[in-house]
Amino acid sequence: MQLLDFILHVDKHLQAFVSNYGMWVYALLFLIIFVETGVVVMPFLPGDSLLFVVGAMCGVGLMSYPLSVGLLLAAAILGNQSNYAIGRYLGPKVFQWEDSRFFNKKAFNQAHGFYERYGGLTLVAARFMPFLRTFAPFVAGVAVMNRAKFVFFDVLGGVLWVVGIVTIGYFFGNFPWVKQHLDKIIWAMILVPTAIVAIGALKGRMAAKA
Repeated sequence: MQLLDFILHVDKHLQAFVSNYGMWVYALLFLIIFVETGVVVMPFLPGDSLLFVVGAMCGVGLMSYPLSVGLLLAAAILGNQSNYAIGRYLGPKVFQWEDSRFFNKKAFNQAHGFYERYGGLTLVAARFMPFLRTFAPFVAGVAVMNRAKFVFFDVLGGVLWVVGIVTIGYFFGNFPWVKQHLDKIIWAMILVPTAIVAIGALKGRMAAKA
């Protein structure tokens, strides 16, 4: 419940943290984004809403826009690199159990082929989707996606995600209507992308059965 309260009222918690701890807020933000993108078991930390609120706070002078963007971008890129490295390390160990009940060589080849063809688009799109952005780089590592290609799309997706959402928050986050309905906007940021992914997965499964 405390985590849910933090996610839905991240603006209030972040303002309180800035008031009480000052510059330490940047370390906290770096840690949250790094863990959310870099540790595959932590997909439930705030991402989009946190970036939006940071932008809004920069817009009223409570935080530095260049410093915030720089640190959060570094956290997002390094987080994905960490997740990829974990997947790359675990993948060969898992898939060496050829034709086991849960993992087999055919599944690995399919995943590898998919990420070589569509991995770049997947990584960029996943940045804007809760939960999926945590798992996409891990799966890319498991599938042994080309490292140079992964780094390129990791950086590209990170720039679009961090700079884009923080900047939107900077310019629009302090509008009275936005502040009044921020909780609904945060819910929308969480539920709408999740619904899109779920519907896409359902359609894909139905098409496969057909």
